[in-house]
Amino acid sequence: MNETADTPEARIVFIVSAPSGAGKTSLIKALLERESALKVCVSHTTRPKRATETQGVNYHFVTPDVFREQLAEGEFLEHADVFGHLYGTARSSVAACFASGADVILEIDWQGAAQVREHYPDAVSIFILPPSKSTLRSRLKKRGEDADDVIEKRLAEARKEIAHHDEFDYLVVNDDFDNALGELSAIIHAERCRAEIAGKSLEHLLSDLLSGP
Repeated sequence: MNETADTPEARIVFIVSAPSGAGKTSLIKALLERESALKVCVSHTTRPKRATETQGVNYHFVTPDVFREQLAEGEFLEHADVFGHLYGTARSSVAACFASGADVILEIDWQGAAQVREHYPDAVSIFILPPSKSTLRSRLKKRGEDADDVIEKRLAEARKEIAHHDEFDYLVVNDDFDNALGELSAIIHAERCRAEIAGKSLEHLLSDLLSGP
């Protein structure tokens, strides 16, 4: 991929986006359990922490004032306002993932994806789709986190997000969880096998194979 000043060789930025309720977070969690050298860059957000979430694991939860201060100082690679809450990916968080030798997953919305492509034009982007509108509504209700009017707002926002599906490299439908997970894993492996990526890690092998008798 094209390198920027903070991107080591042979590292890949994977962008994963989806409307709320499509199952993106569950898929990524399962993906991390089966794939090595792959890390999620934990985002910052101003939204309240849910009871099931852990600070620094699901998000870095900060106050709006702290977020805006970091934003003004240019600390975010991308940021967006979603349902009145601010979300952003810190440059330092991405750098830490690269420093560990891992490829990076950015779990962000389409707005953030567009900003990341400006910095990493060869980033690999994946959009997760629900199998139907009724399934999406059902999943949002089963979470039990939002009132009916909020769910309707999320469904309206989902339509806006899905309208940007053609800006992504891959589409994965999360109907059967295991199938969707398999498709995500296949994308990761295929991208790692691209000649321009794999060739850098196979330099010694290629040099040996191309040497004289």
